[in-house]
Amino acid sequence: MQQLYNMFSNVRIRDVIDVLIVAYVLYKLLNLIKETRAEQLTKGIVVLLVLTKLSEWARLYTINYILDNAMTVGVLAILIVFQPELRRGLEYIGRSSFLKKSLIEVRGESISKTIDEIVDAVASLSRQRIGALIVLEKQTGLNEVAETGTEINGVVTSDLLINIFIPNTPLHDGAVIIKDNIIKAAACFLPLTDSSNVSKELGTRHRAALGISERSDSLSIVVSEETGSISIAENGSISRYLDTKTLRQILIDMYEPEEDKQSFISKWRLKNEQEKE
Repeated sequence: MQQLYNMFSNVRIRDVIDVLIVAYVLYKLLNLIKETRAEQLTKGIVVLLVLTKLSEWARLYTINYILDNAMTVGVLAILIVFQPELRRGLEYIGRSSFLKKSLIEVRGESISKTIDEIVDAVASLSRQRIGALIVLEKQTGLNEVAETGTEINGVVTSDLLINIFIPNTPLHDGAVIIKDNIIKAAACFLPLTDSSNVSKELGTRHRAALGISERSDSLSIVVSEETGSISIAENGSISRYLDTKTLRQILIDMYEPEEDKQSFISKWRLKNEQEKE
C-alpha cells in the first residue's frame, strides 16, 4: 500500500494533462484511419514491432537485424504509403475550431434560395430517375477536383442543375462542385472510396461520393439512376433512401454556423432512431 501511495503521490496535475492529451490525440488518429487501408497497414506495423521485440528477447540475431533495419527504412515508407491519411489529418487540424473561421459567407435569403434550388433539382432528378452527383464544398478546398471538369461559375439554380445531368449531354457524366451559392464546375472526376466494406449494390456515383467524403469535409448528394433514390455521403459514411424533407433539413443544418456540431448524417440517424422509439 505504501508503494502504491508513493506512486500516486508523485503524480502531478501536468502529468495527468499530458496523458489525457496523448490519449485524445491517439483516439482522433484511430478515428481518422478507421475503415481505411491505413487501418490494415497500422496492424501490420504493430505486428512487425512485436516480432522485432520477440526476436530480440529470443536472441534470434539474424531475424532481429532484418526486422530492425526494415523498421528503420519503414519510416520513409510510412510517409509515402500514408500520404492520403496524413493529408487528411492535417486538413482535420486546419478545420479545428481554434483555427476555424466561417467560410460560408452567404446568409439569409440567399442561403434559403440556394437550398430550395438544390432540393428542387434533386427532387426532379429523382422523379425522372436521372443519375446525379452534387458535391457541396465546405472548409476543405476542392479546386483540384474542380479543375478536372468544366468551369461553370454560375449561380445555383434548379434548371441549371437539371440540365447538367440530362443524359447524353456533354456535362452529365461526372460530379458538380458547389461552393456557397455558386456552381464552380461540372463533369468533375472524383476519387473512388478505398473502403473494402462498401456494399456491392452501390455503383460508381456512390463510391465516388464516399471517396471525396473520405478526403475532405464535403457533403455529397447522390441520385441513383436505377431507382431514383437520394443518398448523402459525409465523413466516409453514406445514408441512403432520404426524402426531400430530410435533405432540406440536412442542408439547412450544413449552412448553420454552429460550433462543434454533430455530423449531419449522425444527427439524421439519431432523429430517425428517436422517432422509431
